[in-house]
Amino acid sequence: MRRLGSTLACGVSLLAPLMLLPASAWAQQADRDVARQAAIHPVSTAADMRLWLSRVPVTRDFPADFETMLRGQASLYVIEMSTAPGCLPCGDLWTKLLAFRRRYGWQVRTLGPDEAALRSGRLGLPWVGNPVAWVRPLADPGRMVPIAIGTDHGANIARNAWLAARMLTGARAAVGVRAMSKFTGIVASTSRQNGARR
Repeated sequence: MRRLGSTLACGVSLLAPLMLLPASAWAQQADRDVARQAAIHPVSTAADMRLWLSRVPVTRDFPADFETMLRGQASLYVIEMSTAPGCLPCGDLWTKLLAFRRRYGWQVRTLGPDEAALRSGRLGLPWVGNPVAWVRPLADPGRMVPIAIGTDHGANIARNAWLAARMLTGARAAVGVRAMSKFTGIVASTSRQNGARR
């Protein structure tokens, strides 16, 4: 009995630090879960997606060098996006990226699922399998900045691409991130989200 008591006391003393740590870890996880749910907006129809986008502010003010800089640096950058079959926001984002390409001359490409998962995992993004658009220098595949998660207005995508290019050429990341809007984060559909938690 004494041995059992000392074993229990020893076990409790070993677990005591772990009992304190999980409380803060659980709180952080709960905060992340709340933030994730707030940032993900399940849509099942194109009308749902348009309704959500109607709530997202559209950038209207741009710096004087905005268009010149985007066109002038088209040969330096590529925008790559993840995609998935039957994903409404993927199609919407791709259409907007094609319009961006026509206007500014940047290359746009899709990523395979393995590369998309790897990139999202590096940044801890929970939206693997749903659209994420990244700007990266053509000469440096290891440096990239996410510019859209889900989909967004064309003006916001252009603004975020401009900011990403500035961040990749030396502007302080904190300045660029503050200037970017919150990612829209629309997922493919309500049923898909419920069936595939990230």
